[in-house]
Amino acid sequence: MRALVVGNRGDADPGLVGARLAEVGFALERNEREYPREWKSLAGIDVLLLLGSEWSVYWESNAQEVAAEVDLVRSATSRGVPVFAICFGAQVVSHAFGGTVSRSTHPEIGWHAVSSTSLPELFSHMWLQWHYDVFTVPESFRTIASNDIGPQAMIGKRVLATQFHPEATLGIISRWSSGAGMAELQTLGLDPRHLIEESARRLGETTPLTAQLVDWFLATTNS
Repeated sequence: MRALVVGNRGDADPGLVGARLAEVGFALERNEREYPREWKSLAGIDVLLLLGSEWSVYWESNAQEVAAEVDLVRSATSRGVPVFAICFGAQVVSHAFGGTVSRSTHPEIGWHAVSSTSLPELFSHMWLQWHYDVFTVPESFRTIASNDIGPQAMIGKRVLATQFHPEATLGIISRWSSGAGMAELQTLGLDPRHLIEESARRLGETTPLTAQLVDWFLATTNS
C-alpha cells in the first residue's frame, strides 16, 4: 500500500500519522507543495495525506500551488482515494468543496481543548494547534469536532480533515518553536521552552490517540 504525503519543502514530516500508516503497511511517498509540476500522480496511491503549512489558502503568492492542491484533492475524491488533511490541508479541503477560509479572530497556538459529541473518545482531548486561519464546513461535509475558535474536524466521503495537529511529535514541535517560530511564540506572549515541556507531557496521551484516529480513518474511509 502507498500513501502520498503533500507538504512544504523542509516541513513535510508526517510525524505520528505517518508512523502509524507505516506500522500498518503503508509506504510513504512525498510531493513538495512548491513544485506541483514535479508531483507524483495518484496512480497506485491508496491514501492522500495533506500536512500543515505556513501558507494561507487565500494568499496570492501561492495561488497557483493552492489551485494545484485543490485539483489533487478533487481528483483523489473522484477516484475514491481516502484523504487525511491536517491544518492547512483541512483548509485546502474546505476551499476545494465550497467552504471558506479566513483569518481567525484569535490565533490558536499550543495545546487547546477540542470537543466532539459524536466521537468524544477520538476527538474530545487536548490537541496541538498552530494556526491563524479558520475554515467553514462545506455542505457535503459534517462537523465532528469543534471548539470556541471554530470547526476542528470534519468528515466527508472518504475524507477526514482536522484543524489540529494529530501528527505532532516532540521533534516537530521543537522545530516549529525554534528560529522564526521562537520569535512568533514570543510575540504572542508564549514561552517556547514551556510549550516544549508541556508537549513532552501531553504526547504520552496523544500518541496512542493519533494511532486510534488513523485506524478509525482507514476503517471508515474503506467501508
